[in-house]
Amino acid sequence: MSDIVENLGRSLIQHGKESDRIYLMKLDPRDVSTIIARMEELAEANDYGKLFCKVPGPVARAFAHVGYREEARIPRFFDGLIDVAFMSRFRKSTRSQISDEHRAAIKQTLDVAEQKRASATVHPDANYHIRRLDEKDASQVAGLYRMVFPSYPFPIFDETYLLDTMATHIRYFGAFTTNRLVAAASAEMDREARNAEMTDFATDPGHRKRGLAVELLRAMESDIKAAGFATLYTIARAVSVGINATFARCGYQFGGTLINNTQISGSIESMNVWYRSLASSG
Repeated sequence: MSDIVENLGRSLIQHGKESDRIYLMKLDPRDVSTIIARMEELAEANDYGKLFCKVPGPVARAFAHVGYREEARIPRFFDGLIDVAFMSRFRKSTRSQISDEHRAAIKQTLDVAEQKRASATVHPDANYHIRRLDEKDASQVAGLYRMVFPSYPFPIFDETYLLDTMATHIRYFGAFTTNRLVAAASAEMDREARNAEMTDFATDPGHRKRGLAVELLRAMESDIKAAGFATLYTIARAVSVGINATFARCGYQFGGTLINNTQISGSIESMNVWYRSLASSG
């Protein structure tokens, strides 16, 4: 079962034992004076290992004052004007620790991604067609995600979840060969703040290394930019060379690493933050 997404006060959080954390996804300004204490109560009641918060830069000081540390930052995240800080507090010391080998693997992934930034442009493969997905595609999308991911932090294996989010705030895109979906990704939109998370990338193993993630990302960028959004970002698996290289190649900047942050594909993994300002792009 995926972790729960619900309101705490007027703010939106995700929490549960899958990722063993509370994730403050969207802080309502009216909750600034109370949210830290309320999250502490919830974390204590459930013995969560990490509290992970996405907050406006000016608010970050209040979190730092009570023991949170800034793991990543994205400039001009809110309405193209105000930074976001990714603030974390580790309730268990083991949760904040990574081995020297894991730290080296993260560094190697970032090094390769930066090398790919300067590499030759990926050209579209004429054997694939990229388009925005709709309700009739939900079954194929869920099936692809079930095939690629043993587990995932959000219920993307559930057609009902896909349909609900398609109707509200997430645009899904897919790559097809004939009529078969072989790769997918999504743009989760915060219309009020004019930012979007580029996420949920998955490719059928038989169709990898053909540049489909890059093509999906470009298609989503074009769509989201036309809708007036200012900032794009992703939270990517820190030791996945392919997805980190995809974002570097497409002009994203590295914003920081979130240690032992997200349960995906059967274990809790560290994640890298990448971002791109559309206001400064052509």
